[in-house]
Amino acid sequence: MNLKNTLGLLVLAFCSLTSFAQRKSYWDQKVDYTMDIDVNEKTFQYDGKMKVKYSNNSGQELNKVYFHLYFNAFQPGSMMDERLKNIPDPDARMVSNIGTKEKPIRQSRISALSSDQIGFQKIKSVKYNGSEVTFKEDGTVLEVILPTPIKDASTVEFDLTWQAQVPEQIRRSGRNSKEGVAFSMTQWYPKMAQFDEFGWHLDEYIGREFIAPFGNFDVTIHINKDYVIGSSGKLQNPSEVKGYVKNAKIKSKNNKASWHYKAENIHDFAWAADPKFVVDSAKTKNGTSIYTIFLPTDKEVTDNWKTALGLATEFFDFTSENFGAYPWKTYSIVQGGDGGMEYGTATLITGGRNLKGLVGVIFHEAAHSWYQQLFGINETVDEWMDEGFTSYIEELAYTELFEKPNVRALNPIGSAYNSYYRLAKSGKEEPMSLLADYYNTNFAYSIEAYSKGGVLAEQMGYIIGKQNLQKTFLNFYDIWKFKHPTPNDFKRVAEETSGLNLKWYFNLFINTTRTIDYAISNVTDQNIEILNKSNFAMPIDLLVEYEDGSKELFYIPLREMRGEKPVENFEIYNGVKRTVLTDWFWTKPNYSVPVSKKVKKAWIDPTQRLADINYDDNSYGL
Repeated sequence: MNLKNTLGLLVLAFCSLTSFAQRKSYWDQKVDYTMDIDVNEKTFQYDGKMKVKYSNNSGQELNKVYFHLYFNAFQPGSMMDERLKNIPDPDARMVSNIGTKEKPIRQSRISALSSDQIGFQKIKSVKYNGSEVTFKEDGTVLEVILPTPIKDASTVEFDLTWQAQVPEQIRRSGRNSKEGVAFSMTQWYPKMAQFDEFGWHLDEYIGREFIAPFGNFDVTIHINKDYVIGSSGKLQNPSEVKGYVKNAKIKSKNNKASWHYKAENIHDFAWAADPKFVVDSAKTKNGTSIYTIFLPTDKEVTDNWKTALGLATEFFDFTSENFGAYPWKTYSIVQGGDGGMEYGTATLITGGRNLKGLVGVIFHEAAHSWYQQLFGINETVDEWMDEGFTSYIEELAYTELFEKPNVRALNPIGSAYNSYYRLAKSGKEEPMSLLADYYNTNFAYSIEAYSKGGVLAEQMGYIIGKQNLQKTFLNFYDIWKFKHPTPNDFKRVAEETSGLNLKWYFNLFINTTRTIDYAISNVTDQNIEILNKSNFAMPIDLLVEYEDGSKELFYIPLREMRGEKPVENFEIYNGVKRTVLTDWFWTKPNYSVPVSKKVKKAWIDPTQRLADINYDDNSYGL
């Protein structure tokens, strides 16, 4: 074949790959930030100047723009404060007990903040293409009214100046964390709100997570020269500041050093600072520099961070191979905050943990570099896709790199399934499509987002086949990196990869609280009767062992799939005859599997990837 024909086929292949999943009308806004931040470490306040280049690609004119002012949530009477007072199971980190052991009384920690402890972002001025414009602060949202609209396919400039106070550490952002970190600077700058095909995303900051447009960051932070910073992006002047280069000649002015960072194509920028921070680093096989910035409080903590750094490099290699290459040059694991939270090319985590806990939280937050930092998933709407797929990656990597078992589990996220079963039987489950802030309980939110979201992915592998699931994740990476995909975009990639229809699965598992419950109801020498006891139909793998020792795997497709999954490469199925039966209707509750020998044992889905809430009646003879 000549070169011209080869190139033609490659172009055709690429077009066929991208055309099915890339929405024809898809577009994205873009925002570039240049910031100059002057920090007063004694008052925990800072002054900020920011130039924003905003590109409108929406196909329409915009008469307003919006920014998020997240620090304003940390004030008595805010919506976050009221939520803590009224939700039945508030986040324990955000409340204190002002009663007795016998009669505990929970109080929102925000309610108790004094004027010098609250958080705020006070906007001093906003300019639009050089001219002062009118603006209005409303809680955690800044509305900017434009004298002339932003035309489609144009780029405009905003200049903002503001004064901010860093709140006491309560949730993600803050000063003086429980572990002693001075500054945990997350959601700390006026952040441009996301505008997309669904309109403006103007969620008040209640305590959940975020969405924002992709862009570039050029950030300069002026802070006391004794401080060390861990941050998003790549440090441009490591020899002029403390911690990164031996015998650095620290440049200072008015006793302050200037830290200069740049980052490309991210949608959030975070940093933390403390004079006691130490810095360590290592490289992945692909050349990504992984940094750890932490408090060396004792030898055990220091040793744990050293070990975790090595495992973190292995994690990035593992995830790049299985879910798509990590595209940035750096990643910083910074001690700070109140638990763990992902940001562009960085995470803030609590660091005084045992090794298992430290590695687990690093793996989880680093996995967010894919879901949600590489794919700008709307965490306020599709929290399960963000946290669930991240938890799925975390579990796979943790098992492979940390536990290193001799025998691989058939279902690698069995613990997530067990959590989901607990929720499904609790009476507190709500549809997984619910907006993240609106769950009635944190209990339901946590399991829906982290566990049930992971179950959706692993169970999809049961439906379309393990190999097709792996291909789906990689195809999704090729098509949707640096964009803002929706769950439907993921579904479409999975459908095109597998050739199977998945509308029914995504609808029922995400938008309803229906559960799956199958049973082997009767076994004779001629038939095995299977009963669907629920209102959620699924394809069925039935493994049968006969009295003569032979085995047979019966595969029953679901009619709605409009096809069959391929043979899967599980060891339990090696050498086993596979018989594909007539598809099962979701409208029919029972199905009869014909057998020609006496049955010794039978079980539905021995891999236990089918999220059946009652496995006790899924087998016979076991």
